[in-house]
Formats: sequence, structure tokens, C-alpha cells
Amino acid sequence: MKNLWRWLYPIFQLFVVAVVLFAACAATASADQSQSSLQTNNNPVRDLTLEQLGDVQVTTVTKEPEEVWDTSAAIYVITQEDIRRSGATDIADVLRLAPGVEVGRIDSNTWAVGIRGSESNFSKAVLVLIDGRSVYTPLFAGVYWDVQDVLLENIDRIEVIRGPGATVWGPNAADGVINIITKKASETQGVMVSVLGGNVDHTVAEAQYGGSRGQNFNYRVYGKGFLRGPEFHTDNNNFDNWNQARGGFRTDWNIDSRTDFTLEGNMYSGDAPHETGPSAFVDSVSGGDMLGRWTRTMENGSNLYLQAYFDRTIRIGPLSGETRNTIDIDFLHHLKFGDRQDVSYGGGLRWSPNRYIPATPLLNVLPETNTDHIYSAFFQDEIHFADDRFTLTLGAKLQHNNFSGFDVQPTARGLWKFNQHQSFWAAVTRAVTTPSRIEEGIQINAGEISVAPPIFLLVSGNPQFQSEKSVGYEGGYRQLLTSKLYVDLDVFHNNYDNLQSFGTPTLVGDDLTIFYENAIAGTTTGFEIAPNWNPRPWWKLSGSYSYVGIDMHANAPGSDISSTGSVPTYEGSSPAHQVKIQSRFDISKRFEFDQTYGYESALPAQKVRAYQTMDLRLGWNPTKEWNLSLVGQNLFQPYHFEWGTGDPSELPIGIRRAAYVKLSWRAER
Repeated sequence: MKNLWRWLYPIFQLFVVAVVLFAACAATASADQSQSSLQTNNNPVRDLTLEQLGDVQVTTVTKEPEEVWDTSAAIYVITQEDIRRSGATDIADVLRLAPGVEVGRIDSNTWAVGIRGSESNFSKAVLVLIDGRSVYTPLFAGVYWDVQDVLLENIDRIEVIRGPGATVWGPNAADGVINIITKKASETQGVMVSVLGGNVDHTVAEAQYGGSRGQNFNYRVYGKGFLRGPEFHTDNNNFDNWNQARGGFRTDWNIDSRTDFTLEGNMYSGDAPHETGPSAFVDSVSGGDMLGRWTRTMENGSNLYLQAYFDRTIRIGPLSGETRNTIDIDFLHHLKFGDRQDVSYGGGLRWSPNRYIPATPLLNVLPETNTDHIYSAFFQDEIHFADDRFTLTLGAKLQHNNFSGFDVQPTARGLWKFNQHQSFWAAVTRAVTTPSRIEEGIQINAGEISVAPPIFLLVSGNPQFQSEKSVGYEGGYRQLLTSKLYVDLDVFHNNYDNLQSFGTPTLVGDDLTIFYENAIAGTTTGFEIAPNWNPRPWWKLSGSYSYVGIDMHANAPGSDISSTGSVPTYEGSSPAHQVKIQSRFDISKRFEFDQTYGYESALPAQKVRAYQTMDLRLGWNPTKEWNLSLVGQNLFQPYHFEWGTGDPSELPIGIRRAAYVKLSWRAER
């Protein structure tokens, strides 16, 4: 009976959410009849021509809207149409569409994500944002991917920067930035309900209602829940089935013609199963966030930007737990001086009190109660020459954190725009990745060594652990070759120093202690090419090929004693070659047929062989309101391996062949 309730409880939650949302629809529909209906195509980056693709305005590089042609960084935009027609059901799998982004599923609820050779189950050098809110945790300097979820239908676009291309953002953007930008509330008016069922994604149900008050205030409320089955386990230890439910809202208020205010919030609850050694555990996860953003545009094109958010996360399990509150304030002032100079400056404060909850004497993080903080400021000057055909950008980010103190991260960028549809850029940037609570304060009692007298093995954090540093050299070229063919080429070379490793075992009292150290350095070199081709009006092809070569070395004799934080791990945990292809057929006005192919070369350090995947989606739109999708995922084999478990003694977990059907209904206002 208990197991049956575990399956039925998320569905019961979804039923309650749906009832509440439909009640809200009924109560407000009569008051909103004066609102004109939206166009069927309400997404500004849907069904773009190749010429329009380069004209898309992106904001992640400078926090100012600028066209892709004018961006001096390796940026790739995953549009809402890309997401919808990929058939992906979570954010991490959507990121596979971007060149240079490495995504490996570890089990049903855990992913290893990296950019340009940094793939790891911590994602520590990649800054991930949702509407400008950082989802990074200082506990291990990474991302809890299992609780990063939104309605995929609400995503306007995902802007992916490969390389350290965002001086204006916060810490830990050394290898790239992933900025998930959701639609404005005015673009999600009306009712939306969808239900998905399959052999792995057992149930995913969503309900949303969007409305307005007058012409200047729009809102939406939503609920979502899912129940997902386990992946393939050779030992039949199917520990990783999990569920989660969440709800939230967004409001957008146009105060006047120059001033906008956004307020949004989310709450979630669920479980997070994981395996440690021979045992499996289930953590309870919950949390919520609230974000407010105010923007004002001046007469001369200058503007002000002020954002603040509160984020609370709770993870409690049988081995350990953490509660964390994060308060973040971010400010930017953009000034225009004539037609030749754009100056931006600003700063941020992040204050994060937290408590680590030990549940076993074998594992702890000291001090158990702590307050992490980061203060940052930046200045950036964009200077235009030669009738705006050449742009020089100089900037620096100054940052202070409670782990490693003060850091400076300068950047210099140049962009040559040969014509409206052809540009070349180059850049050099210094970036750092701040230490984490684990690297400075973890204590792992690894057991007794059989000697007389007995000695205990201890893995210890290092209070003197330093920031990991990198200097990145990049260049790129974009051109619309014909009205049907667009190409984007990027090259890079990164120098890394002070990467995390482990020191030589040292006898400290009765403990043989292994400390965290900064004893690995090296380089990554590679390139990405991402063409888009429209051979026919009804057929669109997009894809990419990415190569990265990794060359690391140890600067201390004990650096390779562990299966993590070693030279072989850094060199063998990211695919040297990646191929990604998305093909979209519009068979008719009502039928769509989409194919998504992927190839990943081997990961020797994770004992993962090269593999290929193929996803297929058949979509049917019988009316404007209804949509039915049939999706098959990972169709080439019953299961395949994408990542190790982090413990060489454990068997990797296979990612299963999957299929699902999804039915959606939308009534726009």
C-alpha cells in the first residue's frame, strides 16, 4: 500500500493543482473578455528564417539586447521551436542541442554537464541562470540539476555562451554561461494543459493559466508534477525512480512607456535518490525562490537595471543534509556617449547563510553553520570605430568571496562586422572558479588501516584552497552564405592553473590525511562549427561538430592518487568529438516529423565507450488548440552508458530506450 501511495501521491498533487488553476480560469475569464486574442505565433524566436536567426537579440553577454551578428562571444541560441521539436523533457537534455556543451546522464535524476572539456557531475565552472537567477550552490560549487525545472513550453530561448564570455555576470562563469530565459506573461495568455505518459517518463502533467488586468499588467500561474522510472541497472538495483511537484507564477507590469517591473516565484518538493557505494538512499528536496526585476530606459538610450531574489533550498537525507538561504542583489547602469561609446558598470552582492546537517560520523563539512558571501563589481566600455564596423570592448570584473578573497577578471574583445550578415570576433579573458564548502571543509573518515598501532585514513578539505584560474583565447566567424545556409565557426585555447586535486597522504596525529590541493594545470584546445541549412521551405537542418583536446599535468607528486581530481580524470571525462544534428520536416500544416541525432566519443576515465543516439518525434495538430506528440528516444539500442558513477568500483548505469505520448490543449485569449 505504501508503494502504491508513492506512485499515486504526485498524481493526486497534480489533480489538486489542475482544479485550482481551472477554478482561477472560471473566476477571471468574464473579467478579461476585453483582452484581444494573441496571434498563433506569439514567440519571437519561432520559425525563424536563417537571416532572422542572426538578427535575434541576445542579452547574456552584456545584459543589453544585441544581435548575434554584433556579439563578440561564442553564443548559441536554443529557441522554443528547437526545444519543442526535440522531444526533450528536461532542461539538461535540451542543452545537448548546443555545440560544445557536454551532457552525460548518470542515472535517472543526475547529470554531468560541462562546456569545452569541463564535463563533470558538479558543473562547477559553468554559470547557470534562470531569468537571471543563479542556480549555483557553494556547497560543491555546482548545480543541482534535478531541481532545475520549468515548464519547457514557457522557455523563450536558452542563450549558451561557450568560454568566459560574460564579464557582467556573477562568479563561476570560467567555462561558459547557460541563461534560460522564460517568456513574458503577455505571451502565455489563456489556458494550457498537457499530459505525458511513457515507459521511463511515467507521468508528466502540467496546467497553466495566464491573464491580465488592463493593458499594462499580465500574469500567469502554473503547476507541474512528474513521476519518472529508473534507468537500466545491471545489478537490478533500481533505486533511481523519483517524483517531483512544483508550482509558481510570473507577473509583468509596464509601469509606463520606459519602466517595467517583473515579479516571479516558484516552489517545489520531491525526492532525489542516489547511490553511495553498495547502498542506495533517497534525499528529500524542497525549496522556493522569489525574484523581482526593475528596468528603466532613459531618453538617450541609457538604462538602469536592478534585480533582487531570494532562494531557499533544503536537501535532507540519511547521510547528510543542507539548508541554505540565498539573497542576491544585482545592479547595472548602461550609459551611451554619442554614437561611439557604450559604458556599463554595476555590481552585485550575494549573501548565503547555510547549515550542513551531518547524519553519520563518517562524513561532515566544517564549520557546520556558515555564511557564504560574494561581492562583485564590473566595468565595461564598448567603443565603436569605422562607421560601427569595428567594436572594441574592454572590461573587468572585480570579485571578493569568503573562500579565496579578492580576484580580478579582465577581458578584451574585438568584433569586425564586414557587412550586415558577416562578422569576425576575437577575445582574451581571465576567469576564476571560486572554491566550495567541500573543498575547504569536508571531512571524510575513510576507515582504519590494518597496521599496529591502528591509523585512520581521513580525506580533508583545505582552508587554504585557492581559486581555480583560466585564461581563455577565442575567436569566431559568422556568415549567412546564402539565404538557405548559415555557418558559425569558433576556435579556442584555454590555459588552466590551480585545478582541484589531492595531496600526498600526510600523517597528522593518528590520522593519515589526504588534503584537497590545487596541483593540476594544463590546456584545452578545440573548435566548433555549427551550420544551419534550409534545403526546402518545409525542411530545416541544424547541427554542429565540436572537438576538444585536453592536455593536463600534475604539479605535485600525489596528484593522481584519486579517481577524481587526477590528470586521467580531467583528460578522459569529456568527449573529444561531438556531432549533433536536428532535422525538422513540416509534412503539412497539421503534421510534423522531427529527428535528433547525437554522437559522443569515448570517455576513458568514466569507462564509457563512444555511442550514438537517435530521437524521433511525430507531431499532429488536428486543431489550433490540440497537439498530439509521439516521441521515441535513444532508439539505436536498448540502453547505453553516458557517464560513470564517480566510483570505479561501481557499475555505470545504462540510459534506457524510451517512448512517450504527449497530449496538449491550449486555449489562447
